[in-house]
Amino acid sequence: MRAQELKHLISDAPRVMVVDGSKLVRRLISDVLQRELPDVEVIGCASIEEARQTLAAGPVHLVTTSLALPDGDGLALARSVRETAGQAYVPVIVVSGDAQQHLEQRRFTEFVTDYFDKALGHEALATFIRGYVQPEPVPGATVLYVEDSRVVAEATKRMLERHDLQVLHVLTAEEAFSLLTAESLGRTSRRIDLVLTDVTLKGELNGGDVVERIRVDFGYGKRRLPVLVMTGDSNPHNQSTLLQSGANDLVQKPVEERLLVTKVLFQLRLARLAQPTLVL
Repeated sequence: MRAQELKHLISDAPRVMVVDGSKLVRRLISDVLQRELPDVEVIGCASIEEARQTLAAGPVHLVTTSLALPDGDGLALARSVRETAGQAYVPVIVVSGDAQQHLEQRRFTEFVTDYFDKALGHEALATFIRGYVQPEPVPGATVLYVEDSRVVAEATKRMLERHDLQVLHVLTAEEAFSLLTAESLGRTSRRIDLVLTDVTLKGELNGGDVVERIRVDFGYGKRRLPVLVMTGDSNPHNQSTLLQSGANDLVQKPVEERLLVTKVLFQLRLARLAQPTLVL
């Protein structure tokens, strides 16, 4: 139900609220969003108080916020969004130069939907937000999906395939490594663009091993081959370990379709931005 309600909220005339204490940053983000997403109304707010007034005046469909605000922080704002009637399922995106550090140290609360690293630039931010308000497919992209439950795998495959993604499903880490080895040796014409793995797998190897081998043994960087790890483990230390060992991001279980697809499409687009010869 949560994913359906979220989809309903953002399906018509999206309104994006940009909260940042810097007028220049608000203007830069607003200009990029209005250029890239002309059907989206952008509302700039300089403080938590202004943001609360905007929320009281009517629904918004997505919120971006910096961590540091003149009258508090972005985490407090995220809580306010969640507590405002009718806003419970609105995506709240933290935009910060320290986002990766906060993510690895699991400082974000359950009120934050996602995060964005300022170092990626405002153009990438527009792409990221588009994934929530106007998701677009990445033609020809192939996802290698490692999941030992056929029931869970079938449901997740349908989520991804609805967005024109090709999915190669394997049951074990060993099978995934075989496919990656064949590609790295040029024994197949198929290119794997992203790996999605559950953290808990049957056999001797788990999702953490998948991340480590891709980064160390295969030598693939985060932009060359993004890796997303699906986990129901809420232990901050375990989550931090996955991120520090090379996972691009985590997908919390139970999985919400829009959040999963947004993370997958965003990582795919970032990877392709690093390969300018490829045409989107």
